[in-house]
Amino acid sequence: MLVVRPEQLKTFETAAQGRFEDGMMEHSKDFSPQLCRVLGDNSLRAAIRGFIERAVGYGFTCRGPIRLFVEATFLFGSAFDTDPQYPWAAPILEGTNNEMRRAEQLYEKITNYQDRVSGPDGVNTKNALAALSTLGQRPATFLSDDFMSGMVRELGHVFPQKAEYVGEAGLKALVEEGATEARKHGLTGMRPVALIVVLMFGFGHGCTTDPLYPWIADALRDWTADPAARAGRLERRATTWVRHALVHND
Repeated sequence: MLVVRPEQLKTFETAAQGRFEDGMMEHSKDFSPQLCRVLGDNSLRAAIRGFIERAVGYGFTCRGPIRLFVEATFLFGSAFDTDPQYPWAAPILEGTNNEMRRAEQLYEKITNYQDRVSGPDGVNTKNALAALSTLGQRPATFLSDDFMSGMVRELGHVFPQKAEYVGEAGLKALVEEGATEARKHGLTGMRPVALIVVLMFGFGHGCTTDPLYPWIADALRDWTADPAARAGRLERRATTWVRHALVHND
């Protein structure tokens, strides 16, 4: 009779996990090629490993639901499960349905978002990136009277389909989070705070620690630099990222 020792089983499970990670890396490169190319294989593998662990934490154990969860992190940001822009995420992930039904519900939300927000071939997202590239060249005087109202209005101008999808309450919650996050990093003034809000709007409310966008955390990390210098560095990197995305159509 064949006897499988515990250490052999552990080796098998580790190998299977490695093969699954390999498959997810290749799938992610098809799903978002330019982003994965910028990250590099080591950072991409570390990010995917973390996403898989979070999916398992929600009770996802089958390959399909886990892959869908990873896709959602690329689309909505790695902290999409707590993002005020996607209030449906937590009830689905924490629900009492079995994992296949919850995966079906997550898939429905993803396709609905792509239809309503991204548009055919992501045309709405591309237009929003183009609008962001011009927004960064404008002074922040549009925020001088009422920051909250001004930010909600500008987000609607930049990406009207997403602003409508998120709704006014979600946008206001995001602006409040952005202001809090900016203060946490010592950033003050309308323009730096607006920058953080816009990044959260585009990449998810957890963008300052998102492993998919390490350039954001890197720009904010150096506390020896003047806050204005760090804000300027972040804005330059954001502008570069937007231009890069437009050129490579990713």
